[in-house]
Amino acid sequence: MEETTYFTNDAIVFGLLMLALGFVFYTSSKKEGFWGKFYKIVPALLMCYLIPAIFNSLGLIDDETSQLYFVASRFLLPAALVLMTLSIDLKAIFNLGPKALIMFFAGTIGIVLGGPLAILIMSVISPETLGGVGPDAIWRGLSTIAGSWIGGGANQAAMLEIYEYNPELYGGMVLVDIVVANLWMAIILMGIGKNESIDNWLKADNSAIQELKVKVSSYAESVTRIPTLPDFMIMLALAFGAVGIAHWGADGMSEYLLANFEIFSDSKSALSSFSSQFFWMITIATAIGILLSFTKMKKYEGAGASKIGSIFIYILVATIGMKMDLGKIFENPGLLGIGLIWILIHVIVLLTTAKLIKAPYFFLAVGSQANVGGAASAPVVAAAFHPSLATVGVLLAVFGYVVGTYGAILCTILMQIAAGS
Repeated sequence: MEETTYFTNDAIVFGLLMLALGFVFYTSSKKEGFWGKFYKIVPALLMCYLIPAIFNSLGLIDDETSQLYFVASRFLLPAALVLMTLSIDLKAIFNLGPKALIMFFAGTIGIVLGGPLAILIMSVISPETLGGVGPDAIWRGLSTIAGSWIGGGANQAAMLEIYEYNPELYGGMVLVDIVVANLWMAIILMGIGKNESIDNWLKADNSAIQELKVKVSSYAESVTRIPTLPDFMIMLALAFGAVGIAHWGADGMSEYLLANFEIFSDSKSALSSFSSQFFWMITIATAIGILLSFTKMKKYEGAGASKIGSIFIYILVATIGMKMDLGKIFENPGLLGIGLIWILIHVIVLLTTAKLIKAPYFFLAVGSQANVGGAASAPVVAAAFHPSLATVGVLLAVFGYVVGTYGAILCTILMQIAAGS
Protein backbone atom coordinates (compact mmCIF):
# COMPACT_ATOMS: atom_id res chain seq x y z
CA MET A 1 0.00 0.00 0.00
CA GLU A 2 1.43 3.35 -1.04
CA GLU A 3 1.95 5.86 1.73
CA THR A 4 0.29 9.24 1.35
CA THR A 5 1.57 12.55 2.63
CA TYR A 6 -0.98 14.62 4.57
CA PHE A 7 0.36 18.08 3.66
CA THR A 8 1.82 18.53 0.16
CA ASN A 9 1.22 22.30 -0.19
CA ASP A 10 4.57 24.00 0.54
CA ALA A 11 2.84 27.03 2.07
CA ILE A 12 1.34 24.73 4.72
CA VAL A 13 4.59 22.78 5.14
CA PHE A 14 6.55 26.02 5.59
CA GLY A 15 3.97 27.16 8.16
CA LEU A 16 4.48 23.91 10.10
CA LEU A 17 8.27 24.31 10.01
CA MET A 18 8.05 27.91 11.23
CA LEU A 19 5.67 26.89 14.03
CA ALA A 20 8.17 24.20 15.03
CA LEU A 21 11.03 26.73 15.06
CA GLY A 22 8.90 29.23 17.02
CA PHE A 23 8.02 26.52 19.54
CA VAL A 24 11.70 25.59 20.01
CA PHE A 25 12.83 29.19 20.45
CA TYR A 26 9.94 30.00 22.83
CA THR A 27 10.53 26.96 25.04
CA SER A 28 14.33 27.27 24.94
CA SER A 29 14.04 30.86 26.21
CA LYS A 30 12.49 29.49 29.43
CA LYS A 31 15.40 29.13 31.83
CA GLU A 32 13.40 27.63 34.71
CA GLY A 33 11.22 24.54 35.13
CA PHE A 34 10.92 21.59 32.74
CA TRP A 35 12.14 23.38 29.60
CA GLY A 36 15.16 24.82 31.39
CA LYS A 37 16.22 21.28 32.38
CA PHE A 38 15.28 19.82 28.96
CA TYR A 39 17.45 22.21 26.95
CA LYS A 40 20.43 21.63 29.24
CA ILE A 41 20.40 18.06 27.87
CA VAL A 42 19.04 18.52 24.32
CA PRO A 43 20.39 21.49 22.30
CA ALA A 44 17.77 23.77 20.74
CA LEU A 45 19.40 23.36 17.32
CA LEU A 46 18.89 19.58 17.49
CA MET A 47 15.18 20.11 18.19
CA CYS A 48 14.94 22.43 15.15
CA TYR A 49 16.23 19.47 13.15
CA LEU A 50 14.37 16.67 14.95
CA ILE A 51 10.79 18.03 14.97
CA PRO A 52 10.61 18.28 11.13
CA ALA A 53 12.13 14.75 11.00
CA ILE A 54 9.25 13.55 13.23
CA PHE A 55 6.72 15.33 10.99
CA ASN A 56 8.25 13.55 7.98
CA SER A 57 8.32 10.18 9.74
CA LEU A 58 4.62 10.48 10.66
CA GLY A 59 3.70 11.22 7.04
CA LEU A 60 2.56 14.79 7.74
CA ILE A 61 5.14 16.19 5.30
CA ASP A 62 7.53 14.72 2.73
CA ASP A 63 10.81 16.12 1.47
CA GLU A 64 10.28 14.42 -1.90
CA THR A 65 7.10 16.39 -2.60
CA SER A 66 8.49 19.68 -1.27
CA GLN A 67 10.69 22.37 -2.81
CA LEU A 68 11.52 23.96 0.55
CA TYR A 69 14.99 22.42 0.92
CA PHE A 70 15.86 23.57 -2.59
CA VAL A 71 14.69 27.14 -1.80
CA ALA A 72 16.47 27.19 1.58
CA SER A 73 19.76 25.81 0.21
CA ARG A 74 19.80 27.88 -3.00
CA PHE A 75 18.38 31.20 -1.73
CA LEU A 76 18.57 31.40 2.07
CA LEU A 77 21.95 29.66 2.58
CA PRO A 78 23.96 31.99 0.28
CA ALA A 79 22.09 35.00 1.75
CA ALA A 80 22.99 33.81 5.27
CA LEU A 81 26.64 33.38 4.30
CA VAL A 82 26.79 36.97 3.03
CA LEU A 83 25.17 38.38 6.20
CA MET A 84 27.31 36.24 8.51
CA THR A 85 30.59 37.18 6.83
CA LEU A 86 29.91 40.94 6.84
CA SER A 87 31.73 41.27 10.17
CA ILE A 88 34.35 38.59 9.50
CA ASP A 89 37.92 39.11 10.59
CA LEU A 90 39.96 37.16 8.03
CA LYS A 91 43.18 37.53 10.00
CA ALA A 92 41.52 36.04 13.08
CA ILE A 93 40.14 33.16 10.96
CA PHE A 94 43.66 32.36 9.73
CA ASN A 95 44.92 32.65 13.32
CA LEU A 96 42.80 29.58 14.12
CA GLY A 97 45.81 27.67 12.79
CA PRO A 98 46.17 24.41 10.86
CA LYS A 99 44.05 22.24 13.18
CA ALA A 100 40.88 22.87 11.15
CA LEU A 101 42.54 21.52 8.00
CA ILE A 102 44.12 18.60 9.86
CA MET A 103 40.72 17.58 11.25
CA PHE A 104 39.13 17.90 7.82
CA PHE A 105 41.70 15.58 6.26
CA ALA A 106 41.42 13.21 9.25
CA GLY A 107 37.70 13.03 8.47
CA THR A 108 38.50 12.29 4.81
CA ILE A 109 40.94 9.53 5.78
CA GLY A 110 38.27 8.11 8.10
CA ILE A 111 35.85 7.84 5.16
CA VAL A 112 38.48 6.41 2.77
CA LEU A 113 39.51 3.70 5.27
CA GLY A 114 36.05 3.24 6.76
CA GLY A 115 34.47 1.89 3.56
CA PRO A 116 36.77 -1.10 3.01
CA LEU A 117 36.99 -1.85 6.76
CA ALA A 118 33.18 -1.81 7.00
CA ILE A 119 33.01 -4.32 4.12
CA LEU A 120 35.56 -6.60 5.84
CA ILE A 121 33.69 -6.44 9.16
CA MET A 122 30.29 -7.02 7.50
CA SER A 123 31.73 -9.99 5.53
CA VAL A 124 32.06 -11.73 8.92
CA ILE A 125 28.74 -10.56 10.40
CA SER A 126 26.49 -10.80 7.32
CA PRO A 127 28.29 -12.06 4.17
CA GLU A 128 25.00 -12.20 2.21
CA THR A 129 24.80 -8.40 2.36
CA LEU A 130 27.90 -8.16 0.15
CA GLY A 131 26.48 -10.06 -2.82
CA GLY A 132 26.03 -8.82 -6.37
CA VAL A 133 28.13 -9.10 -9.51
CA GLY A 134 28.82 -6.74 -12.40
CA PRO A 135 26.71 -3.53 -12.16
CA ASP A 136 24.98 -4.96 -9.04
CA ALA A 137 28.24 -5.31 -7.07
CA ILE A 138 27.82 -3.76 -3.65
CA TRP A 139 31.17 -1.95 -3.76
CA ARG A 140 30.03 -0.04 -6.86
CA GLY A 141 27.00 1.25 -4.98
CA LEU A 142 29.04 2.14 -1.92
CA SER A 143 31.30 4.26 -4.16
CA THR A 144 28.41 6.74 -4.46
CA ILE A 145 28.23 7.05 -0.66
CA ALA A 146 32.00 7.67 -0.57
CA GLY A 147 31.55 10.45 -3.15
CA SER A 148 28.74 12.02 -1.13
CA TRP A 149 30.55 11.76 2.24
CA ILE A 150 33.84 13.24 1.05
CA GLY A 151 32.56 15.84 -1.39
CA GLY A 152 28.84 16.18 -1.99
CA GLY A 153 26.05 15.57 -4.47
CA ALA A 154 28.17 16.37 -7.54
CA ASN A 155 30.88 13.92 -6.43
CA GLN A 156 28.21 11.31 -5.69
CA ALA A 157 26.82 11.65 -9.23
CA ALA A 158 30.35 11.38 -10.65
CA MET A 159 30.94 8.09 -8.81
CA LEU A 160 27.64 6.67 -10.10
CA GLU A 161 28.83 7.42 -13.65
CA ILE A 162 32.41 6.20 -13.13
CA TYR A 163 31.51 2.82 -11.57
CA GLU A 164 28.17 2.30 -13.41
CA TYR A 165 26.19 0.95 -10.46
CA ASN A 166 22.75 -0.47 -11.30
CA PRO A 167 20.37 2.58 -11.23
CA GLU A 168 17.50 0.36 -10.01
CA LEU A 169 19.46 -0.43 -6.82
CA TYR A 170 20.80 3.09 -6.36
CA GLY A 171 17.85 4.16 -4.18
CA GLY A 172 19.04 1.83 -1.40
CA MET A 173 22.43 3.55 -1.34
CA VAL A 174 20.82 6.99 -1.24
CA LEU A 175 18.71 5.84 1.71
CA VAL A 176 21.78 4.64 3.66
CA ASP A 177 23.60 7.88 2.78
CA ILE A 178 20.75 10.07 4.08
CA VAL A 179 19.88 7.99 7.18
CA VAL A 180 23.45 7.53 8.44
CA ALA A 181 24.62 11.06 7.57
CA ASN A 182 21.58 12.60 9.28
CA LEU A 183 21.94 10.39 12.37
CA TRP A 184 25.57 11.49 12.66
CA MET A 185 24.59 15.15 12.20
CA ALA A 186 22.05 14.77 15.03
CA ILE A 187 24.80 13.40 17.30
CA ILE A 188 27.13 16.28 16.33
CA LEU A 189 24.40 18.81 17.17
CA MET A 190 23.85 17.11 20.53
CA GLY A 191 27.59 17.35 21.20
CA ILE A 192 27.55 21.12 20.67
CA GLY A 193 25.66 21.47 23.94
CA LYS A 194 28.44 19.51 25.66
CA ASN A 195 31.38 21.01 23.75
CA GLU A 196 33.13 22.35 26.88
CA SER A 197 33.12 18.89 28.49
CA ILE A 198 34.34 17.31 25.24
CA ASP A 199 37.10 19.93 24.93
CA ASN A 200 38.20 19.14 28.49
CA TRP A 201 38.33 15.42 27.64
CA LEU A 202 40.34 16.19 24.48
CA LYS A 203 42.56 18.56 26.53
CA ALA A 204 41.98 21.00 23.68
CA ASP A 205 43.13 24.58 23.46
CA ASN A 206 40.20 26.55 22.08
CA SER A 207 41.60 29.99 22.99
CA ALA A 208 41.87 31.09 19.33
CA ILE A 209 38.18 30.28 18.79
CA GLN A 210 37.20 32.13 21.97
CA GLU A 211 39.31 35.13 20.94
CA LEU A 212 37.56 35.24 17.56
CA LYS A 213 34.13 35.04 19.22
CA VAL A 214 35.04 37.82 21.67
CA LYS A 215 36.52 39.97 18.90
CA VAL A 216 33.42 39.68 16.71
CA SER A 217 31.04 40.14 19.65
CA SER A 218 32.97 43.21 20.83
CA TYR A 219 32.83 44.72 17.36
CA ALA A 220 29.08 44.01 17.13
CA GLU A 221 28.53 45.71 20.51
CA SER A 222 30.58 48.75 19.42
CA VAL A 223 28.37 49.34 16.36
CA THR A 224 25.06 48.11 17.82
CA ARG A 225 22.07 50.34 17.17
CA ILE A 226 18.31 50.02 17.00
CA PRO A 227 17.72 48.92 13.39
CA THR A 228 15.39 50.96 11.23
CA LEU A 229 13.27 49.86 8.27
CA PRO A 230 15.93 51.20 5.83
CA ASP A 231 18.55 49.11 7.71
CA PHE A 232 16.53 45.92 7.19
CA MET A 233 15.85 46.72 3.54
CA ILE A 234 19.53 47.47 2.84
CA MET A 235 20.67 44.27 4.57
CA LEU A 236 18.17 42.19 2.59
CA ALA A 237 19.21 44.02 -0.59
CA LEU A 238 22.86 43.16 0.09
CA ALA A 239 22.03 39.54 0.90
CA PHE A 240 19.68 38.73 -1.96
CA GLY A 241 21.47 40.99 -4.44
CA ALA A 242 24.53 38.85 -3.68
CA VAL A 243 22.42 35.68 -4.09
CA GLY A 244 21.42 36.90 -7.55
CA ILE A 245 25.04 37.62 -8.47
CA ALA A 246 26.13 34.25 -7.05
CA HIS A 247 23.54 32.39 -9.14
CA TRP A 248 24.39 34.41 -12.26
CA GLY A 249 28.11 33.80 -11.74
CA ALA A 250 27.56 30.11 -10.93
CA ASP A 251 25.44 29.55 -14.05
CA GLY A 252 28.00 31.34 -16.23
CA MET A 253 30.99 29.57 -14.71
CA SER A 254 29.37 26.15 -14.97
CA GLU A 255 28.28 26.71 -18.59
CA TYR A 256 31.72 28.04 -19.56
CA LEU A 257 33.57 25.06 -18.06
CA LEU A 258 31.17 22.54 -19.58
CA ALA A 259 31.29 24.16 -23.02
CA ASN A 260 35.05 24.72 -23.26
CA PHE A 261 36.74 21.92 -21.30
CA GLU A 262 35.94 18.27 -21.94
CA ILE A 263 37.46 17.25 -18.60
CA PHE A 264 34.68 19.13 -16.77
CA SER A 265 31.85 17.90 -19.00
CA ASP A 266 32.94 14.25 -18.73
CA SER A 267 30.82 12.87 -15.87
CA LYS A 268 33.49 10.22 -15.24
CA SER A 269 36.22 12.84 -14.72
CA ALA A 270 37.50 13.55 -11.21
CA LEU A 271 37.15 17.27 -12.04
CA SER A 272 33.49 17.06 -13.10
CA SER A 273 32.34 18.23 -9.65
CA PHE A 274 33.85 21.65 -10.40
CA SER A 275 31.11 22.23 -12.95
CA SER A 276 28.55 22.07 -10.10
CA GLN A 277 26.47 25.26 -9.96
CA PHE A 278 25.92 24.76 -6.22
CA PHE A 279 29.70 24.75 -5.61
CA TRP A 280 30.19 28.03 -7.47
CA MET A 281 27.10 29.62 -5.89
CA ILE A 282 28.41 28.97 -2.36
CA THR A 283 31.94 30.07 -3.29
CA ILE A 284 30.82 33.33 -4.94
CA ALA A 285 28.35 34.22 -2.14
CA THR A 286 31.08 33.74 0.49
CA ALA A 287 33.55 35.79 -1.56
CA ILE A 288 31.01 38.65 -1.82
CA GLY A 289 30.48 38.57 1.96
CA ILE A 290 34.24 38.67 2.56
CA LEU A 291 34.66 41.60 0.11
CA LEU A 292 31.83 43.52 1.84
CA SER A 293 33.59 42.99 5.19
CA PHE A 294 36.30 45.39 3.94
CA THR A 295 33.73 48.16 3.30
CA LYS A 296 31.46 50.34 5.44
CA MET A 297 28.78 47.67 5.02
CA LYS A 298 30.53 45.83 7.85
CA LYS A 299 28.73 48.16 10.27
CA TYR A 300 25.40 46.55 9.43
CA GLU A 301 26.43 43.82 11.88
CA GLY A 302 25.35 46.36 14.51
CA ALA A 303 21.86 46.39 12.99
CA GLY A 304 21.60 42.61 13.27
CA ALA A 305 23.02 41.25 9.99
CA SER A 306 24.23 37.97 11.51
CA LYS A 307 20.92 37.54 13.38
CA ILE A 308 18.99 37.67 10.10
CA GLY A 309 21.56 35.25 8.66
CA SER A 310 20.96 32.95 11.63
CA ILE A 311 17.19 32.97 10.94
CA PHE A 312 17.90 31.74 7.40
CA ILE A 313 20.25 29.06 8.75
CA TYR A 314 17.62 27.75 11.20
CA ILE A 315 15.06 27.53 8.37
CA LEU A 316 17.66 25.54 6.40
CA VAL A 317 18.18 23.23 9.40
CA ALA A 318 14.43 22.56 9.53
CA THR A 319 14.36 21.68 5.81
CA ILE A 320 17.36 19.37 6.27
CA GLY A 321 15.43 17.69 9.11
CA MET A 322 12.60 17.03 6.63
CA LYS A 323 14.92 14.63 4.79
CA MET A 324 15.12 12.29 7.79
CA ASP A 325 12.54 9.49 7.97
CA LEU A 326 13.03 7.79 11.33
CA GLY A 327 10.83 4.89 10.17
CA LYS A 328 13.30 3.88 7.45
CA ILE A 329 16.26 3.46 9.79
CA PHE A 330 15.90 -0.32 9.90
CA GLU A 331 14.50 -0.84 6.38
CA ASN A 332 17.69 -2.43 5.02
CA PRO A 333 19.62 -3.65 8.09
CA GLY A 334 22.59 -5.11 6.19
CA LEU A 335 23.34 -2.01 4.13
CA LEU A 336 22.58 0.20 7.11
CA GLY A 337 25.05 -1.86 9.14
CA ILE A 338 27.79 -1.11 6.59
CA GLY A 339 26.92 2.59 6.78
CA LEU A 340 26.96 2.68 10.59
CA ILE A 341 30.29 0.80 10.84
CA TRP A 342 31.69 3.12 8.17
CA ILE A 343 30.69 6.31 9.99
CA LEU A 344 31.90 4.83 13.30
CA ILE A 345 35.40 4.34 11.83
CA HIS A 346 35.25 7.94 10.56
CA VAL A 347 34.42 9.07 14.13
CA ILE A 348 37.19 6.95 15.69
CA VAL A 349 39.79 8.48 13.32
CA LEU A 350 38.49 11.98 14.11
CA LEU A 351 38.52 11.44 17.89
CA THR A 352 42.00 9.87 17.81
CA THR A 353 43.37 12.76 15.73
CA ALA A 354 41.66 15.38 17.89
CA LYS A 355 43.10 13.75 21.03
CA LEU A 356 46.60 13.62 19.54
CA ILE A 357 46.70 17.25 18.35
CA LYS A 358 44.41 18.54 21.15
CA ALA A 359 41.92 19.98 18.65
CA PRO A 360 38.69 21.50 20.01
CA TYR A 361 35.32 19.85 19.34
CA PHE A 362 34.52 22.72 16.96
CA PHE A 363 37.21 21.54 14.52
CA LEU A 364 36.09 17.91 14.88
CA ALA A 365 32.42 18.75 14.22
CA VAL A 366 33.04 21.11 11.30
CA GLY A 367 35.81 18.93 9.81
CA SER A 368 33.43 15.97 9.84
CA GLN A 369 30.46 17.85 8.39
CA ALA A 370 32.60 19.44 5.66
CA ASN A 371 33.11 15.82 4.52
CA VAL A 372 29.85 14.04 5.33
CA GLY A 373 27.43 16.95 5.05
CA GLY A 374 29.15 19.23 2.56
CA ALA A 375 28.52 22.90 1.85
CA ALA A 376 24.88 22.79 2.98
CA SER A 377 25.47 21.59 6.55
CA ALA A 378 29.09 22.49 7.43
CA PRO A 379 28.25 26.23 7.78
CA VAL A 380 25.17 25.28 9.84
CA VAL A 381 27.27 23.33 12.35
CA ALA A 382 29.97 26.04 12.42
CA ALA A 383 27.41 28.81 12.94
CA ALA A 384 25.88 26.84 15.84
CA PHE A 385 29.09 27.59 17.78
CA HIS A 386 29.02 31.26 16.72
CA PRO A 387 27.72 33.06 13.57
CA SER A 388 31.22 34.43 12.89
CA LEU A 389 32.51 30.87 12.42
CA ALA A 390 30.18 29.96 9.50
CA THR A 391 32.90 30.89 7.01
CA VAL A 392 35.20 28.21 8.45
CA GLY A 393 32.55 25.63 7.53
CA VAL A 394 32.29 26.98 3.97
CA LEU A 395 36.06 27.04 3.41
CA LEU A 396 36.42 23.44 4.59
CA ALA A 397 33.43 22.32 2.50
CA VAL A 398 35.16 23.80 -0.56
CA PHE A 399 38.11 21.48 0.20
CA GLY A 400 35.57 18.66 0.21
CA TYR A 401 34.63 19.43 -3.38
CA VAL A 402 38.32 19.58 -4.32
CA VAL A 403 39.30 16.18 -2.88
CA GLY A 404 35.86 14.51 -3.07
CA THR A 405 36.12 12.49 -6.27
CA TYR A 406 39.82 11.62 -5.82
CA GLY A 407 39.22 10.42 -2.24
CA ALA A 408 36.11 8.47 -3.30
CA ILE A 409 38.01 6.74 -6.14
CA LEU A 410 40.76 5.66 -3.71
CA CYS A 411 38.11 4.47 -1.24
CA THR A 412 36.31 2.50 -3.99
CA ILE A 413 39.53 0.78 -5.12
CA LEU A 414 40.08 -0.34 -1.51
CA MET A 415 36.42 -1.45 -1.20
CA GLN A 416 36.71 -3.48 -4.41
CA ILE A 417 39.78 -5.24 -2.97
CA ALA A 418 38.00 -5.80 0.37
CA ALA A 419 34.96 -7.25 -1.43
CA GLY A 420 37.25 -9.66 -3.27
CA SER A 421 36.21 -8.42 -6.73
